Amino acid sequence: MKTLYLVVALAPLAGALISGLLCMRLSNRAAHTVTIGFMLVSAIAAGLVFRDVLAGNTFNGPVYTWLVSDGIRFEVGFLIDRLTATMMLVVTFVSLMVHLYTIGYMAGDPGYNRFFSYISLFTFSMLMLVMSNNFLQLFFGWEAVGLVSYLLIGFWYTRPTAIYANLKAFLVNRVGDFGFLLGIALILAYFGSLDYAEVFAKAPQLAGNTYEIFGGHAWSLMTVICICLFIGAMGKSAQFPLHVWLPDSMEGPTPISALIHAATMVTAGIFMVARMSPLFELSQTALSFVMIIGAITAFFMALIAIVQYDIKRVVAYSTLSQLGYMTMALGASAYSAAIFHLMTHAFFKAVLFLGAGSVIIAMHHEQDMRKMGGLAKYMPITYLTVLIGAFANAGLPPFAGFFSKDTIIEALHASQIPGAGFAYLLALGGVFAGGLYSFRLVFYAFHGKERFRDPHDPAVLAADAEKAVVAAAAAAADPHHDAPHDDHGHGAAPHESPWVVTLPLVLLAIPSVCAGWVIGSFVFGDYFGDAIFVSPTHAVIEELAAEFHGVLPMIVHSLTTLPFWLAVGGMATAAVLYLLKPDLHGKIRQGLRPLVRILEEKYGFDRFNDWFFAGGARAVGRGLWRGGDVTVIDNFFVNGSARVVGWTAGLVRRLQTGYLYTYAFTMILGILVLLSFVTAQLW
Repeated sequence: MKTLYLVVALAPLAGALISGLLCMRLSNRAAHTVTIGFMLVSAIAAGLVFRDVLAGNTFNGPVYTWLVSDGIRFEVGFLIDRLTATMMLVVTFVSLMVHLYTIGYMAGDPGYNRFFSYISLFTFSMLMLVMSNNFLQLFFGWEAVGLVSYLLIGFWYTRPTAIYANLKAFLVNRVGDFGFLLGIALILAYFGSLDYAEVFAKAPQLAGNTYEIFGGHAWSLMTVICICLFIGAMGKSAQFPLHVWLPDSMEGPTPISALIHAATMVTAGIFMVARMSPLFELSQTALSFVMIIGAITAFFMALIAIVQYDIKRVVAYSTLSQLGYMTMALGASAYSAAIFHLMTHAFFKAVLFLGAGSVIIAMHHEQDMRKMGGLAKYMPITYLTVLIGAFANAGLPPFAGFFSKDTIIEALHASQIPGAGFAYLLALGGVFAGGLYSFRLVFYAFHGKERFRDPHDPAVLAADAEKAVVAAAAAAADPHHDAPHDDHGHGAAPHESPWVVTLPLVLLAIPSVCAGWVIGSFVFGDYFGDAIFVSPTHAVIEELAAEFHGVLPMIVHSLTTLPFWLAVGGMATAAVLYLLKPDLHGKIRQGLRPLVRILEEKYGFDRFNDWFFAGGARAVGRGLWRGGDVTVIDNFFVNGSARVVGWTAGLVRRLQTGYLYTYAFTMILGILVLLSFVTAQLW
């Protein structure tokens, strides 16, 4: 089976290399045929591996030894168990759908072949991450997905906003990755190995060790290691306060938005913490920290989604909120629920992103929902799939998102870890907000008046005014940049997207409905086996399993629970504000202007980062330039040495007159001084 494992990982790499290295020679058809063909091979191989793992066959061993230093082996190796096999299946399936969707979305783009190369390389990087059996390979995959995401977010490199977004993503992730690298360094220093199995086996013996971060203040070694590792997850999985890069990643093409947000990169942090469960279970402080960070992210990012008008940014902030739920589950030691939500979320979030992309195609690359409306009759397939995604995202039964989200909320309610009560309250608030922003998108874009036909509609005028301000700012920043042309044209009726766009939507909508029905064996059974470790004192899933009596009873029971009615309340609120009384939301928005302003400013994080970090870096640069370069180097060393030479030359020039009597007088004076010195010595 080792050969099959290599096929899963290396097939996307082969497609990326062929499409990338020969991008100037291959036709578009050849490029997408090659990459999709290799991606299909990878997905089939992943399915075969999944079936083999379900049959009880696992693997943990090296594939290639890179070097051996001081007895420590640095290897490329695979750990294939049920956790890995599940991730492999999700990553390859969603990636295959995105590859297929890209044919329609990127048609005519001059970077068509290059884009296919990038997304295949992205898939390879994620597979290397999830299949690793050691921290070295984990770090390689970790950094590789960060690098390729930089290339993909800035794919349209002629746009200043895209360059700003990919640089922002790269720098924010470097902050998280620094913490991640510190955690790995501590593991290597104290455990003497980078192999998962060896580290996990030694962890209980080192649970009582302490580490002094500051002199005289001893911290639990496991707490320090786990928090450092989780800081890395905060960057990759966009958790507060390292969440700021994810909404701006929408500057990349929609297919990569779906791939980043649904199955790769942002799920890497969730997977990593679940894989490191034998370490995290030894530190309740770390679990509490994880839970609180997740709770803050889940609730407060959901609020921002409510005020967004860009259809992709609504889904982006939805991703932040859903990642917060997964993180809360990890903090509550409900690892199986977190991975289950990761799986269900991958399907319905891919549907929402690709559905948004389908709308953008139909609207000729218009993303502002204020210029949409009434699209349901023009795009029935897109509408139906997005509606399914919205139901799943809101956590309404019997859709996939309901089962995973409801389990997470119940796990928080049952958890005894400090901070669980706070997390539970914010999770409930996030449920209402989730129902509101999910159906706000549906009602605003697909129902109501056809605002794209009426250039005098107040919403269209407001959108045009806002876009004019943004365009003016972009022109001021870069006078040579051409603003994107709004060519959708008032009165031009949208139409359904081609089959290469709608087919992936339909195929992803199916598991968005039914993937949650396997919750009994996946979450409450012994599905993961030894792949996940849970301390007996944190066994909340076992408590919930005792109350689980099947999928249908769970659905019926949910009708009497608070989360269900909060989700319904959010959906009903969206129906009233954006369907039944569309003028009301404008009045409410105006009445709550201070709060709306805070949400529009995204709590000021971007403004603060620009002022403090970016502005601080510029101030330090100016200081080093003026104080170091100009004052010390230029004025003191360069210009100063020139002035010394000039002053010395001027002094010597006074002695070198060219007159004979001056030289004779100087010689006589010198002889007198010499005679005086000799006479003084004799006396």
